[in-house]
Amino acid sequence: MATATSIVRSPAALLFAKVTVSDHKPTPTIQISRFPSKRSCFTALLSSLHDNNDDDDNNNNNNVISHPKPLSSSQLFNSVSNGSRLRVAYQGVRGAYSEAAAEKAYPNCETVPCDQFDSAFQAVEKWLVDRAVLPIENSLGGSIHRNYDLLLRHSLHIVGEVKLAVQHCLVANHGVQLEDLSRVLSHPQALAQCENTLTKIGLSREAVDDTALAAKHVALHKLKDTGAVASSSAAKIYGLNILAQNIQDDCDNVTRFLILAREPIIPGIQNPFKTSIVFSLEEGPGVLFKALAVFALRQINLTKAFIYD
Repeated sequence: MATATSIVRSPAALLFAKVTVSDHKPTPTIQISRFPSKRSCFTALLSSLHDNNDDDDNNNNNNVISHPKPLSSSQLFNSVSNGSRLRVAYQGVRGAYSEAAAEKAYPNCETVPCDQFDSAFQAVEKWLVDRAVLPIENSLGGSIHRNYDLLLRHSLHIVGEVKLAVQHCLVANHGVQLEDLSRVLSHPQALAQCENTLTKIGLSREAVDDTALAAKHVALHKLKDTGAVASSSAAKIYGLNILAQNIQDDCDNVTRFLILAREPIIPGIQNPFKTSIVFSLEEGPGVLFKALAVFALRQINLTKAFIYD
């Protein structure tokens, strides 16, 4: 016997399932028609998730502006993959947690920053990169709905996942002491995850698009009264000093990232694996029930359901 875990994601529902697959009986095939991603149509993405292993400090400020600029949608056609190393797209700038996740998934890869999640999807579709590593849920902040929507709009396949423990640091320019700070910059989720610590220190908060971008801004403008909540990697890249480590209020802070590719990986039945389906449904009585019946009739036990508009 072999066991498989299935995940179903949808604008209507997110479903987790556990399946027992007999070695002597073929598994019933679920065939779902593909439509353009509209709310009025039923859209599905079938994919497999394999197990991934989840489980100097002073750079010159001059280097801050020498890092590659994140790709935007309008710049995608100017970049090409040379095939020398696996190129992996992520959202953010150098030092972002997404970059760390990409390097954890593929230790020898060439990471390619993108300014938006959508740009990372497009980079894979246009053969500019080989993979994209994007966050899908956080143990404290919950699901990242934007990326569920993008899974509907793009024809990419989930070929892996990686989990990354998030460890926030309070960073500032060298020579700046904790008592010199009056405000701190970071992503809204990072600020929320460090709320108790930042309140005790007495810092006002200002939200920006990315934790690493906050660190880059502090370094680039040589701010003396402003720090950033970011990773230790971002502090090293942008030449910042770490004033405090592990300042998150909850130590159990883990983000799960999906690994996306142009082609699916078809797993065998000898090892556990996960299958993902993302779909939308027409409005009407019983449509969700009918969708779930597809799994019930094939003895697929759903372990979690997530529903959103």
